[in-house]
Amino acid sequence: MGMTEPAPVAHFALPDGRRIAYRHRRGARATIVFLPGYKSDMGGSKAQVVWEWAQLRGSGCLLFDYSGCGQSEGRFADGTLSRWCDEARMLINHCAPGRVVLVGSSMGGWLMLLLAHALGPRAAALLGIAAAPDFTDWGYGDADKAALAAGQVVLQDNPYGPEPTPTHPGFWADGQTVLQLTGPIGFAGPVRLLHGQADADVPWAVALRLAAALCSADVQINLIKDGDHRLSRDGDIALLLATLAGLVEGIA
Repeated sequence: MGMTEPAPVAHFALPDGRRIAYRHRRGARATIVFLPGYKSDMGGSKAQVVWEWAQLRGSGCLLFDYSGCGQSEGRFADGTLSRWCDEARMLINHCAPGRVVLVGSSMGGWLMLLLAHALGPRAAALLGIAAAPDFTDWGYGDADKAALAAGQVVLQDNPYGPEPTPTHPGFWADGQTVLQLTGPIGFAGPVRLLHGQADADVPWAVALRLAAALCSADVQINLIKDGDHRLSRDGDIALLLATLAGLVEGIA
């Protein structure tokens, strides 16, 4: 896929004055909204590939950075799923008042479930890439959970960079209040889940639990036997775009 010219970064002012960085293009049918992973942003490779695909296909697309991430204002330490969900909802209302296809990568796959609930019928379809709902529950041992509950920051090894990955107690505590895999998830539209069975960060069994929790009958899981957490190889990207095309074309 050839590189296309990105839209300039714009900024959306939240009610408290913080500004969220985003890129948006209008297009036919539903708008594709990409939700990055934890400590990631709209400059990531999968976000950029989705943007290029949408531009070449004439589809609407919205990329953005959570507050405290990328080019958005705020402190990462203040970030929570509930806060980022509210930001996304307000930005979508501003840019794309119609129907949306939510594409969530890793933590973004948890956020897409919260956002689908917040948007109601405007959420037309969901696409999870190594979706990681409830990782504040299954992703930490008892000692780390105790430290977080006591208000301490937990640092974990980061396989993608030199600096350890922090989890702040506010993020963890908020995550524990918005767990999704404990009961039915009332989304009824099409859902596609892509997950690598060699994912060292999010066990692929999470995709099975998510499929079971979803109320929708139209849920498909595509397991990539040798796929890692990033799912960014050429074959992984081709599968992502083919899956996205099927979802977008199926929306009336």
